[in-house]
Amino acid sequence: MFEGLRRDIQAVKERDPAARNTAEVLLLYSGIHAIMLHRPAHWLYRHRMFFTARLISQFSRFLTGVEIHPGAKLGHGILIDHGSGVVIGETAEVGDNCTIYQGVTLGGTGKEKGKRHPTIGSNVLIGSGAKVLGPVVVSDNCKIASNAVLLRNLEENSTAVGVPARVVRVAGEKIDPSKLDHIHTPDPVAIELQRALERIERLEARLSELEREEQSA
Repeated sequence: MFEGLRRDIQAVKERDPAARNTAEVLLLYSGIHAIMLHRPAHWLYRHRMFFTARLISQFSRFLTGVEIHPGAKLGHGILIDHGSGVVIGETAEVGDNCTIYQGVTLGGTGKEKGKRHPTIGSNVLIGSGAKVLGPVVVSDNCKIASNAVLLRNLEENSTAVGVPARVVRVAGEKIDPSKLDHIHTPDPVAIELQRALERIERLEARLSELEREEQSA
């Protein structure tokens, strides 16, 4: 536990130029506090003490402004910079040495059960306000730009920008825009509308069936 905390503090000192010393990071950095409180909450969650785990996570949210579900799996050496507005969902996984800026969401896209949140590899940087949604896999050494909305998997060493996010660099090399697939980019609004239409059609069919049964009775 203490070795993990040491790595988390060291990550802040290495990647945040405002961090002056260990005591300042330990006592004054909300991202560190959020991670410290998440560790026991996650342990309780894994041992099926869900209420207590959620109680700790809600206290952490109140104290730090960072909401990490106790079911989320976090590696070590993670920097949650500023932290305000960061949300990490229940089935999300974050690897080692990642940097997450304020306003980032690692969330789901609906009411699906099971694995419904992102899996983030190691050495990934996620810019402020970025949204990574659904059970997508972001491989090691990727960068996600500020305010991007990522809805698909990223290969190693990729840089993604935009809404919805598209890959613009791989291993530092620019991608030829003519080779990008702009046609099959998923539209989350269209997906949700399609689901709503399908549900309406089922309800209308059931209503018609009930009306026929009533008339024949």
